[in-house]
Amino acid sequence: MTIWQVFQSGGPLMWPLLLCSLAVVTLILERGLFWLTLEKQRNRSLVDEVLHFAEASDWQLIRERTRGSADFVIRILVVGIVHRQFSMAKAMQAEAEVSLQRMQRSMAALDTMVTVAPLLGILGTVLGIISSFEVLGSGGISDPRAVTGGIAQALVTTATGLAISIVTVVPYNFFNSRISQAVHVMEKYATSLEVVYQKNKAGQGGLL
Repeated sequence: MTIWQVFQSGGPLMWPLLLCSLAVVTLILERGLFWLTLEKQRNRSLVDEVLHFAEASDWQLIRERTRGSADFVIRILVVGIVHRQFSMAKAMQAEAEVSLQRMQRSMAALDTMVTVAPLLGILGTVLGIISSFEVLGSGGISDPRAVTGGIAQALVTTATGLAISIVTVVPYNFFNSRISQAVHVMEKYATSLEVVYQKNKAGQGGLL
């Protein structure tokens, strides 16, 4: 039996399941490329340099060294430094939320696919069983193939829906773990910069 024959045996609900699978592949590739790009943009040594220069209150050097950097952590620290005389913490929080929104993009859609795909499969199961009972009610078991067609539809849609959900949940959890890790990193370095700034400010009589 070919893939097309298996697809046809699943009934009309195989078409929305096919759309779900295409959406899942597209979203996973998009998120994977996003995180790969984000990782390439990271400059961990420069982040440490920013904190080192901040200890010396060399704000101008920080701006020169970080100019053009796409590292999301560095952007957060630079925004905090620029607004240090007003509200460093709030400025960094606002910038962190912008980065977090970019990281969470498409996650709701993936979460929806994890739930919707098996539900469509179950719906196909119900429709297939109903079809089988209708055949049994109208003609008995004179045509076994008509009965088994409904059962095949039930099994194929269920298996397809579960397969889509299983394939989706693994990268979904992986991307969520990356988001949690990124949040931890942002909080860690933002807090470190605040501590350094408050320490320097206290040591210089609040003149920073």
